[in-house]
Amino acid sequence: MSVVDRIIAASLPYVPKQIVQRVASRYIAGETGDDAMRVAAGLNQQGLRATMDLLGEHVDTLEQARHAVQIYTALLETIHKRKIDSTISLKLSQFGLKVDIDACHSMVESVVRRAAELNNFVRIDMEDSTCTTGTLDVFRRLRQKHGNVGVAIQAYLRRTEDDVARLLDLRPNIRLCKGVYVESAAVAYRDMSLINRNYLSVLERLLRAGCYVGIATHDERIVREAMRIIRDLHLPTTAYEFQMLLGVTESLRDRIQSEGHPMRVYIPFGSEWYAYSVRRLRENPRIAGYVLKAMLSVKL
Repeated sequence: MSVVDRIIAASLPYVPKQIVQRVASRYIAGETGDDAMRVAAGLNQQGLRATMDLLGEHVDTLEQARHAVQIYTALLETIHKRKIDSTISLKLSQFGLKVDIDACHSMVESVVRRAAELNNFVRIDMEDSTCTTGTLDVFRRLRQKHGNVGVAIQAYLRRTEDDVARLLDLRPNIRLCKGVYVESAAVAYRDMSLINRNYLSVLERLLRAGCYVGIATHDERIVREAMRIIRDLHLPTTAYEFQMLLGVTESLRDRIQSEGHPMRVYIPFGSEWYAYSVRRLRENPRIAGYVLKAMLSVKL
C-alpha cells in the first residue's frame, strides 16, 4: 500500500462529493430500489445470487423506522414479482434498535414474516459494538419462531467466540465477516493474523455444527482456507456460500464461482450512499487510485 494511497484515504472526508460519487458508482447500485433490481438482475444472468441493502443507520424516531419497514416490504414484493434471485439485508439501528428494542423487534418480525410468505430470507447485518448485544438478542427472538432469518457475525470482535457458542442451539444461518467498524483494542483484535485465525476458527466451528454460513471475505488467503475446510468436511454446496460486496475483487469472485462454489453479491443502494462510500473507501486505501483518477478527470 503506497503512501499516496494512505494520504488519499485519510483525506476522503474532504474530497468533493461529486468525486466520491464517481468512485462509489462502482460499489453502489444507485439511489432507488429499481437501481438495485437492475444490478441484481444483471448478476443473476451471470449465475450470481444477490442480497439488497438499503443504506442508512441509526434512526431517531419510530416513524423513520416504519418508513424502513415500508421500503423493505416493497422491495420483497418487487423481488418476488420480477423473479429476482435476491434476499434482503438490514440493520437494526435503522429499525429503531436504540429507540425501542421491542418496537424494533416487532417491525423486523413483520418484514421477516412477509419474506417467509414470499419464500425469501432476511439477513440482519451487524453494526458497531454498541449494537452487538441488542442485535443478537433480537435475532434470537426472531430465530426461535422463524427459519428464514440470519445474522452477521464479526470475527474481529473479542466476544465473537462466546457469541457463537451461545447461538449454536439455534443452528443459525450466519454471515461471517471480519468487521469494518473502528473499535478499541479492548473490544476488537487489531492484529490481522489474529483476526484471520479467529475467522477460520469460527468458520470451522459453525460448519461442523451444521450451520449454514455465508463466507463473507475478499481475502484470498481466507478463501483458500475456507475451501480447504469445505473439502475436509465433505460439505455440499447447499451448506454454505461465499459472499462479496458489489464491485470489489471481482476477479477473485469469478474464480470462486468458476470452481463451483455458490456466490452472493451484496448490493447497497439508497440516498444515504455518501457516508457508506467514505467508510468503504477508507477501509480500502488500495483503491485510492480510483479517487485520484476521478479528481483529475472531473469537470469543475
